[in-house]
Amino acid sequence: MPRRKMLTDRQREALLDLPTDETAMLRHYTLADDDLEIIRARRRPHNRFGFALQLCALRYPGRLLAPGEVISAALSRFLAAQLGLKPDDLVEYATRDETRREHLATLREIYGYKMFTGRGSRDLKAWLENEAETARSNEDLARRFVEQCRATQTILPGITVIERLCADALVAAERRLDTRVADRLDDETQSRLDALLTETVDSSVTRFVWLRQFEVGQNSADMNRLLDRLEFLQGMPVERSILAGVPPHRIARLRRQGERYFAGDLRDISGDRRLAILAVCALEWHSAIADAVVETHDRIVGRTWREAKRACDARADDAKAALKDTLQGFSNYGSALLEAHEDQASLIDAVQNAGGWLSLRGLVATAAQLTDTLAADPLAHVVHGYHRFRRYAPRMLRALDIQAAQVAEPLLEAASIVAGTETTGDRPLTFLRRTSKWHRHLNKDDGHRLWEVAVLCHLRDAFRAGDIWLAHSRRYGDLKDTLVPAEVARVTPRMAMPYEPEIWLADRKSRLADGLQRLARAARAGAIPGGSIEDGVLKIDRLTADVPEEADALVLDLYKRLPEIRITDLLLEVDDEIGFTEAFTHLRTGVPCKDRVGMLNVLLAEGLNLGLSKMAGATHTHDYFQLSRLSRWHVESEAMARALAMVIEGQSALPMAQFWGGGTSASSDGQFFPTTRQGEAINLINAKYGHEPGLKAYTHVSDQFGPFATQTIPATVNEAPYILDGLLMTDAGQKIREQYADTGGFTDHVFAVTALLGFQFIPRIRDLPSKRLYLFDPASCPKELKGLIGGKVREPVISSNWSDILRSTATMVAGAMSPSQLLRKFAAYPRQHELAVALREIGRVERTLFIIDWLLDVDMQRRAQIGLNKGEAHHALKNALRIGRQGEIRDRTTEGQHFRMAGLNLLAAIIIYWNTKHLGQAVNGRRRDGLYCTPDLLAHISPLGWAHILLTGEYRWPKR
Repeated sequence: MPRRKMLTDRQREALLDLPTDETAMLRHYTLADDDLEIIRARRRPHNRFGFALQLCALRYPGRLLAPGEVISAALSRFLAAQLGLKPDDLVEYATRDETRREHLATLREIYGYKMFTGRGSRDLKAWLENEAETARSNEDLARRFVEQCRATQTILPGITVIERLCADALVAAERRLDTRVADRLDDETQSRLDALLTETVDSSVTRFVWLRQFEVGQNSADMNRLLDRLEFLQGMPVERSILAGVPPHRIARLRRQGERYFAGDLRDISGDRRLAILAVCALEWHSAIADAVVETHDRIVGRTWREAKRACDARADDAKAALKDTLQGFSNYGSALLEAHEDQASLIDAVQNAGGWLSLRGLVATAAQLTDTLAADPLAHVVHGYHRFRRYAPRMLRALDIQAAQVAEPLLEAASIVAGTETTGDRPLTFLRRTSKWHRHLNKDDGHRLWEVAVLCHLRDAFRAGDIWLAHSRRYGDLKDTLVPAEVARVTPRMAMPYEPEIWLADRKSRLADGLQRLARAARAGAIPGGSIEDGVLKIDRLTADVPEEADALVLDLYKRLPEIRITDLLLEVDDEIGFTEAFTHLRTGVPCKDRVGMLNVLLAEGLNLGLSKMAGATHTHDYFQLSRLSRWHVESEAMARALAMVIEGQSALPMAQFWGGGTSASSDGQFFPTTRQGEAINLINAKYGHEPGLKAYTHVSDQFGPFATQTIPATVNEAPYILDGLLMTDAGQKIREQYADTGGFTDHVFAVTALLGFQFIPRIRDLPSKRLYLFDPASCPKELKGLIGGKVREPVISSNWSDILRSTATMVAGAMSPSQLLRKFAAYPRQHELAVALREIGRVERTLFIIDWLLDVDMQRRAQIGLNKGEAHHALKNALRIGRQGEIRDRTTEGQHFRMAGLNLLAAIIIYWNTKHLGQAVNGRRRDGLYCTPDLLAHISPLGWAHILLTGEYRWPKR
């Protein structure tokens, strides 16, 4: 029986093929003087050519030339030029095997190359077994092995041998890690873990499946369901130390496998591996459920505040009629008194005639009541949420392992009173700031309910800010433990900031002084493009469009030249060229999915929002269970990201894409998608998009139209923290130099971090005239700009926190914590975080520099406008693609919603690739017809059309 391939043909070629592009040949096949001297010792031209070719193949990729192997014309020309020969001189070399063997022996003797045999092969096998533990994929390990052979000058064995060695090493490494974890579990713990697969909950599902069915909730019932699971896992005697020495990606893989297996399938797996999966899942779910508990509490607090605000607003609305009557009554009394005063009549009689003293007394009482009503804030109503909190709060506080910084210790003491772990009659207020509005309400409150609500609300804020944290938490862990050490920060290559604050401060002071002078001169001369500063007030005109009239006709002509195509044929064509389906490897074996049509059906079901059951009915190749199995074992977030990266890289290399940009600028924006109200995933309502619940897909689009990153975020959150996720956590994002965003993506913290990481952040700020400038010395500001100054930059705060600023930016680069998560912490409670304040001050400086450049540089404004228009044009394509379920995302879980958004983005990227390729062919067709088009016109073409693509109907695949 043939051994199963662990690499695809494309991956094999990437490892072992001789290079053909000029850059790779220059790097690997440029011969040195001593090489040429040895080569010229061969007498005949074809021997010199063949000897040089064998030397190059041994150096890269490190293998022997195969009998009858065809050498590309580009490589032949490259070597012939260095040797002073003709490419045809190589032909005679292939006729004598003895000559090739003699040359190989000479090369081994001169250069020290050795065959993969004996002690050398044993050493490499031992190295490979150790390396297999840290390898992230089959291809990764094979690549490492090839590189190690080159480093040790060992001639590569055949590809089947390499695959067998890597496969054996991966299997052995997996078994070692499984045994390492299982051996650290005592007999009782092993029995408790195995019982998860047989014990049932409510006579319906096994305990194991019950544990993994959790999502962030929105009410006290959801919270108690989460606490049931958390308390059960706390009773499991599994220590985190059992994972010592296990690479993080191996832990993540074991967890993902546990989330895919059914309990019956897991019972059939060998003991060590089953126990390893169960132990990892128990530990990982414990942390994840604790995070979900905190997030659910956050949402319940938010819901309480929204209800309190609505109650406050409702009372104000109800008071409007009484307010009108009260004002009218006072107006009548006032008019009567004034008239009596002017006539020198009796004021007492005037009051009596206007309605009497009793009526006046009633008006005064009503006015006092209305004053209290209109002056009330939501704090007066949050106590109504007490019963909701009381259903879960004591239990939650006892279950969570909360730790606190010194500033939050009073809050933790107050929380222990709410939890009932401390019995005291006192209700301390030391956790409140002196200026807190809570004091006024708590002083009037005779009971304990409002005090407990205050504690729980402040607990939410403290978690957000990082003043309190959970041990071993990904989202709510200790910020100090998460930040990389200062030594690591100093050697982080991405950093665009000096190690000493004085250097940065001196540079920004110089740039601010120069920018202010340029802006003042332009204001005096009335030379601000599209704007003016008059009497300290900034006025901005609307930027006009700059699209040539011929562009529309060119677009129509090019799209008419595109062939009509079914979406199934389009997917197959792009996969033939890029092989993006190879990114979807089996979660257990790491082998790429072999059922290509089945995988394309799954991706199409996600991208078109059909779902697997509808897709099974619309295609003739697979039923629901086949598609479900493929989705469960091959589709995950990392695979989606790898496939997207392959498509984006392929599209950016197409000649047509070069007319749109160099892949160095990008825009980001959120797109709203309506969702169902029911489900485990909470779907929030953003009034901006109507009264239906929904979520947003926040997408980064390059200047070449490639949507290289997308995230699923709640519809109500601020988009700004997510900008850096797409830039730092993808290869395409790290190539970006200019990042455009709309008003929703702008905060001072984002300005700070993008500048510190070397990105030019260019947001389109809707209310730019209302934004103030911040200077180190406001007194030195030119008089024309005095009205624009908002304050002074707090230089000492920046200097004193510079080391932590370095650490926080390096942490984002390292990926130890996502930038959005870190920025949300900084924005949550800045009064208690000097680091957050320091970043805000840096952001004010960078924002001031940006505003100056924006006002004086109309090209910057136009680049931002073009970039944002490209991002917004993506929305139309994605709206056209999500044809299923009336465009509503009906997945009940957060993971399902994420896959639906990622699948839609991947499908859009595939269509953009196909359009880019065929638009380039259409341009060539125009040129052959004598209809030349300039690069300036081609820059206005978009690959986002879809009218020529058949998206609906039956999805039939050609037989191959």
